[in-house]
Amino acid sequence: MMRWFRAFRISALLLIFVAVAFYAKTQKIKSRTWIKPLEVVVFPINGENSQEVEQYIQTLDSAVFSDIDRFFQSEAEFYQLNTPTPFRVTLGPTLRKHPPASPRPDSNILSIIWWGLRFRYWAYRHTPDDKSNLRRIRVFAHYHEAHKGKKLQHSLGLDKGLLAVVHAFASENQEAQNNIVIAHELLHTVGATDKYDNDGEPVFPNGYADPERQPLIRRKRPRSWRHAFPC
Repeated sequence: MMRWFRAFRISALLLIFVAVAFYAKTQKIKSRTWIKPLEVVVFPINGENSQEVEQYIQTLDSAVFSDIDRFFQSEAEFYQLNTPTPFRVTLGPTLRKHPPASPRPDSNILSIIWWGLRFRYWAYRHTPDDKSNLRRIRVFAHYHEAHKGKKLQHSLGLDKGLLAVVHAFASENQEAQNNIVIAHELLHTVGATDKYDNDGEPVFPNGYADPERQPLIRRKRPRSWRHAFPC
């Protein structure tokens, strides 16, 4: 009996892995044709159960993310994509449930895989939609109180799943920086990789917007997002 149950459990897990892999592959193909815009929904989460953060979230609307759309429209023209509008970012409803905690940097591969499955199931349960998620990117934005010197947990975007977790500051003064983080993680969901090393320094030459420039590093404020983060 125990042997039968063990075989059944292993078979069930294998079927789940195969189903997830097949769906992820289909999602990957459909989301990277760039024939029409990908829908991006940002779901705000009060990361600290703070009244200050709650008040800030109540002021949000889709216009807060309009710079992201404009940036990617510029990039679409630069890279000659089939669609002039790669992404359309809108604000989703505020979520009261938090997703599973992100894996630690020293987590092993099995722990990361298990977290990924739990995260996908959590997203399925708490962001239901009658539309297909094959072309919808869901960004779960944890907003935190903005204090000088405060460091936030690392954000991440999943190459498989069209899901991203973003940690941002609940402050109008930080909205431009928040948008850069969101855009960075959006690129990860569609296959972009980081172009910096473990110390946060850009990798030559792909980590530089203009690797032929002399001098290579310019200390002035970047004129465009392409110079701000070349991922």
